[in-house]
Amino acid sequence: MEKILQSFLAYLEKEKNYSSWTITAYGEDIAAFMRFLQETEGASWEVEYRDIRAWIVRLSELELNNRSINRKISALRSFYRFLLRIGEVKVDPLQLHRSLKVEKKIQIPFSVKEIDEVRAVLKQGEGFDSLRSLVVVEFLYSFGLRRSELRNLRVYDIDLNNLLLKVVGKGNKMRYIPIMVELTVLIKYYLAERGKMLKGRQDINFFLIDDKGGKVDEMFVYRIINTYFSNVTTKEKKSPHMLRHSFATHLLEGGADINSIKELMGHESLSSTEVYAQVNLKELKSMYMESHPRAKRKK
Repeated sequence: MEKILQSFLAYLEKEKNYSSWTITAYGEDIAAFMRFLQETEGASWEVEYRDIRAWIVRLSELELNNRSINRKISALRSFYRFLLRIGEVKVDPLQLHRSLKVEKKIQIPFSVKEIDEVRAVLKQGEGFDSLRSLVVVEFLYSFGLRRSELRNLRVYDIDLNNLLLKVVGKGNKMRYIPIMVELTVLIKYYLAERGKMLKGRQDINFFLIDDKGGKVDEMFVYRIINTYFSNVTTKEKKSPHMLRHSFATHLLEGGADINSIKELMGHESLSSTEVYAQVNLKELKSMYMESHPRAKRKK
């Protein structure tokens, strides 16, 4: 069983291009299910839906909320699709499963003002650290990148001649994002300073490097965003994804077509992009209720 699990995790890394963070989480979730099976049914992946339900009950007894349980079941669903693909099981025990209901939380993105305040602080900073942090903020916000996409970005993915950024997203799906002319000065300056850090080495292709010239770790980008945005906002969530969230929301507010935003973000379906439209709609409703004469009229 362990060998099959390792094959699945390798598949997520090499074929699905999942982040190391996601792969670790999936591995832990499936290993936990494997231990549960060994306690109850024995060592076999051939299970029925009642076994899945029993595990959900166990997770509930451990006081996990529905959102956390859904995440674990999502990992298990991906795993059983893999088992079907390689012929280890004949039937997907999760084919009739429906996700548990969760309360939808609308995350409010960073405002343009908050982002500009962080950029101003970083522009005043000195040294490679401040420059690199500024690049992180600009690339997440200007291109709507996922954290993993920024970590995996290579120098040769940046085409300054044609002003295009090549991004390899989930499932190795490739997309191109226009580079604003205003960003070219920052990119060229960063590449020059990056070259000095590497002392002329030509074998390092990752665009974003740590102080030793290697690929930055999984938490590196998160720490930058959380640290600097904690000084300018009281919003609960301060993560790289919130800059991607801001990218989509601000484009929508500026009049961009939602299908174009979908392509820029690398979403598989429009429903993923529509989440950002819901945030915009909420703000629109609030403005309407506060401003329209009929909405203000007392009943």
